Amino acid sequence: MKSSLLSFALGATMALTALGGPVESQTFSSEDLARRTIERRAVEAAIWGMPIVSVDAMREAFFRDAGAKYGDIVYWSKPSNWKNQTTTPNQSSLYVYFNFNTTDGPVVLDFPAAIGAGLFGTILDAWQGALVDVGPKGEDQGNGGKYLILPPGFTGDVPPGYIVVRPATFNGYALFRAIPETQSEADVAKAIALVKKQRLYPLAQIANPPEQRFIDMADKLFDGLVRYDASFYTRLARMVNEEPVQPRDLAIMGQVRSLGIEKGKEFKPNEQTNATLKAAVEQAHAEFIRTNVETTQPYWPGTHWGLSDWVALAAKTQFTFQTADSLDVDARAAMFFLAYAPPAKLGDATFYVVAYRDAAGASLQGGNNYKLRVPADVPAAQFWAFTVYDRNSAGFIRETKRGNLDSYDQTMKRNTDGSVDIFVGPKAPAGEEANWIPTEPGKRWFTLFRFYGPGKPLFEKTWRLNDIEKMG
Repeated sequence: MKSSLLSFALGATMALTALGGPVESQTFSSEDLARRTIERRAVEAAIWGMPIVSVDAMREAFFRDAGAKYGDIVYWSKPSNWKNQTTTPNQSSLYVYFNFNTTDGPVVLDFPAAIGAGLFGTILDAWQGALVDVGPKGEDQGNGGKYLILPPGFTGDVPPGYIVVRPATFNGYALFRAIPETQSEADVAKAIALVKKQRLYPLAQIANPPEQRFIDMADKLFDGLVRYDASFYTRLARMVNEEPVQPRDLAIMGQVRSLGIEKGKEFKPNEQTNATLKAAVEQAHAEFIRTNVETTQPYWPGTHWGLSDWVALAAKTQFTFQTADSLDVDARAAMFFLAYAPPAKLGDATFYVVAYRDAAGASLQGGNNYKLRVPADVPAAQFWAFTVYDRNSAGFIRETKRGNLDSYDQTMKRNTDGSVDIFVGPKAPAGEEANWIPTEPGKRWFTLFRFYGPGKPLFEKTWRLNDIEKMG
């Protein structure tokens, strides 16, 4: 994907010099050259635009599926099932989500103190740059506070008593997790009550804030996944029109004009261009998957559980992927294909490993049956979770009855030595339904194993997760 100059050299009509003399190059028609240029630039545009296109897809779900508007807060009163179609959510947490827009002025988030339950997360801009963490590990330190989200370039007076947030974009979103002290009905109710203490409103209405509206999306479709077809560029053009151009993006803004994407202009591709755009985004999509799969390095030597190469750069740059001398758009795209809502500051509350392959090194296939033995004494002070995702979308497998098993689950069978056997495949082994996650034949899948409150044996690697074994 880092071959723009090479692609240009191969696709353009030009003369190459070798051994001091000109060599005649292949000649393309002007129509073919134009198509190749559009496809090449469209691939690069998809890589560059992945984070902001994902935000637009989630915002559309916020409006369309939740029936929400700016100022509303969406939440899940129960752990998510497959109907939460976003990238790699878990099925253990209670989520809180909202979009905001500061075109008409600053926005206030009045966030409650973490009493009776945990409530924490991050506020992000339209490029998914993490602006500020909120809650016990955030700026309010669990004491609650009023966050003031300002428009880009805001020069007005800031009233005292606010935690000021300065995005470089007008659009943004927040994702929080509500964590009950236990899974009892009473403690879950306390967590939801804490969620409903939040207030979100324009600063202009501070004298008389509107009544806060909360929308429960438990067991309701929230389809915020990107589609890798020509609609990708419709989303990109819309967000380009809504947001200020960042200095780092000036070069790519010049290139995307050839696609018809330009600030202040309507995006109206013809049928032929749409076909070219579709081919381009399919190529980019395949590269996002390839990057995540092929660059995953083993966490425990000799296993297929690991971390993608981009994780180190993400941690080093606090998920901006920008260093003093470069912006790694390839790594950024791979990350935001796979996930969303990274924290502003990395903490030690969670740790994840990913697996795309079984013990033999073969890709995990929905038509095969697999077994994973989770050893006893998992180094997770709070809980651990094993979650299955569709490799093509990075979301839950649609229509699946279950996508997750975790240590909270009291119906899950435990072995006498404290280990747990997990079964994944199209059919549950006899008597193992409680420990089974179904998959769909013909589709590849991958999994994340999450440790909440990870302990020393995990980082010292004295505890080790077994590989996933194919059965039969």
